[in-house]
Amino acid sequence: MTGQSLWDVSEANVEDGEIRINVGGFKRRLRSHTLLRFPETRLGRLLLCHSREAILELCDDYDDVQREFYFDRNPELFPYVLHFYHTGKLHVMAELCVFSFSQEIEYWGINEFFIDSCCSYSYHGRKVEPEQEKWDEQSDQESTTSSFDEILAFYNDASKFDGQPLGNFRRQLWLALDNPGYSVLSRVFSILSILVVMGSIITMCLNSLPDFQIPDSQGNSGEDPRFEIVEHFGIAWFTFELVARFAVAPDFLKFFKNALNLIDLMSIVPFYITLVVNLVVESTPTLANLGRVAQVLRLMRIFRILKLARHSTGLRSLGATLKYSYKEVGLLLLYLSVGISIFSVVAYTIEKEENEGLATIPACWWWATVSMTTVGYGDVVPGTTAGKLTASACILAGILVVVLPITLIFNKFSHFYRRQKQLESAMRSCDFGDGMKEVPSVNLRDYYAHKVKSLMASLTNMSRSSPSELSLNDSLH
Repeated sequence: MTGQSLWDVSEANVEDGEIRINVGGFKRRLRSHTLLRFPETRLGRLLLCHSREAILELCDDYDDVQREFYFDRNPELFPYVLHFYHTGKLHVMAELCVFSFSQEIEYWGINEFFIDSCCSYSYHGRKVEPEQEKWDEQSDQESTTSSFDEILAFYNDASKFDGQPLGNFRRQLWLALDNPGYSVLSRVFSILSILVVMGSIITMCLNSLPDFQIPDSQGNSGEDPRFEIVEHFGIAWFTFELVARFAVAPDFLKFFKNALNLIDLMSIVPFYITLVVNLVVESTPTLANLGRVAQVLRLMRIFRILKLARHSTGLRSLGATLKYSYKEVGLLLLYLSVGISIFSVVAYTIEKEENEGLATIPACWWWATVSMTTVGYGDVVPGTTAGKLTASACILAGILVVVLPITLIFNKFSHFYRRQKQLESAMRSCDFGDGMKEVPSVNLRDYYAHKVKSLMASLTNMSRSSPSELSLNDSLH
């Protein structure tokens, strides 16, 4: 040691070259020369303190009588720190939380660089990206904790009926209309809604068949009157359904912020717009071109199939997956765009003089898109040997490009499906017979642990370039 320190001046802190350490009740004697092998660590710097104030900056308390340094840290993790001072290597057991361990060694001023090779790969793999075989277990936990906020929002909406006129009656209707499977009434209502949606879609498809089209006085094909009756009944039902949900909604301002309610609105708006357009055309013949608008709006009836999402957990999970997988979907489109651009130009260069179907780059774009997505219509095919080899490479590249992001998207779908099932189970277990009672049981320990784990991961990433770590790196160089 160079320079005079507290250890040279007095025996108050050192006895026979040893110091006493108390970590949360775990007591040990450590030799000074063992700690000085790593002077940049917390215990190594403790030996260089020149005053009591400097000592208390590095430990939580110091006992002059017992000549003992106290640290308010986890005593179960300190044996790993001791092992490091004796061997110069860190080892991480599989049952340890890597985030707690990372923060602990950071406190003691030990760099992750000292983790032995036998533990390094597993440690960094668990810290940066969870192991694939633990996906199902973690998805269950994340589904539970993620649903907790939604459950609280659900109970917050349900509590808004308290104190309102007919509050309990409106709450029961709201639960029956918005939560299929909540009660016998909600199941019956859900089945009727599904039947009306399916009937509307089937009649729209049958109406396109020539056998069911009836020509009008001008020779234009018109709808079968029987199908018109089914269509009007469906519109009446959808309108009643939307108005009923709006009437019993806990918050009118937030009603149309719900995607499912917007779908309900869009399923009936085209009909009423078409009705207004027809009335205008009949009263003003000069606006006959508006009739084409009505024909386009009729095609929008196919979107009524989206109303089934209210009654299907899988469809709602699919919608959430697409919403939160925009990065993966964008990555997929980027890969496809790059591949299509490359193979279309190559095919154009090879086939432009031999094949009229591939005589322009836009035509080659169509061919490359069909080939990379493995659809293969066969309307345009290369004729030369080089063109066929290019097509083979295009198809193989398309398979690889499409498969790469699919796993990520599927994992998110599994997560959102479990989350939705957890939310539905909590909603069905609630009881509002006599007003608000209590929130259904949710594992708050798991919820808290998940939030703390996320916070610790963020703090760990922020502290990767901490001053202590930089100084230790400098000492190694």
